[in-house]
Amino acid sequence: MKWFIGGSDNVEDARGGSKGKTLLGGGIGLIVVLVGLFFGTDLTGLVSQLPLGETGPVQVQQGANTDSELKFVSQVVKSTELVWDDQFRQMGKTYEHPKLTVFTESTPSACGLAESAVGPFYCPGDHKVYIDLGFYTELKDRFGAAGDFAQAYVVAHEVGHHVQNLLGISEKLERARGSLSKTEYNKLSVKLELQADFFAGLWANHAQKLKNFELDPGDLEEALTAANAIGDDRLQKQASGQVVPDAFTHGTSAQRVYWFKKGFDTGDINQGDTFNTNQL
Repeated sequence: MKWFIGGSDNVEDARGGSKGKTLLGGGIGLIVVLVGLFFGTDLTGLVSQLPLGETGPVQVQQGANTDSELKFVSQVVKSTELVWDDQFRQMGKTYEHPKLTVFTESTPSACGLAESAVGPFYCPGDHKVYIDLGFYTELKDRFGAAGDFAQAYVVAHEVGHHVQNLLGISEKLERARGSLSKTEYNKLSVKLELQADFFAGLWANHAQKLKNFELDPGDLEEALTAANAIGDDRLQKQASGQVVPDAFTHGTSAQRVYWFKKGFDTGDINQGDTFNTNQL
């Protein structure tokens, strides 16, 4: 990827307890949906690890763009801001920028304690994406998904969940949760995740049109490899040797590739309704 823009002001560096400005995160109610967890883990119980309504202080390093990885993530976030600003403007809405917090091992969030083991996730309670950059090493070593565009896809997917939150999509799913069986809810969760993949593809389409970056040969394949590597069927097969479709929460490898590619190819948000289609 060749970048033509600077970084975002909405990236917080909470690694290593570095000294800097202390931010106090806001609390949330009982709606806690940790969507976008790449390992398909149900972590809604994390909310019990911190008192509802407060998250404790987060130490944020001043001058966050001090290393290449953080600079790259900051550029991705800035690009998502530019793209979704434009998309929301076309819908007659205003896009509220999320923040992205980079941490090591663990950090407080409005959804409970964010830990490296859970992978990147979006917390609707504080409108933040959380990521330990060590995940990129695991993405490369464990899943064979290397490359900068694969890394950008991860961030864009989580920002896609923020878009769903702002549009009220996530809330509708959560309201329905109490009346659904676990299998039925899992099916809706898959649709939510695949739509976030579509939004990630849509972002890449429009970011190029806005001249945020230019893709190098092989970049698209990097993102498709990442999407393919973290499908529920592949992860279940690796973990237990079995595939249990009723337990899927994020979609199969083929589905994730399909919806990312559809967003990338069409760039049309109206093509991303995963909830009212017979073809996932």
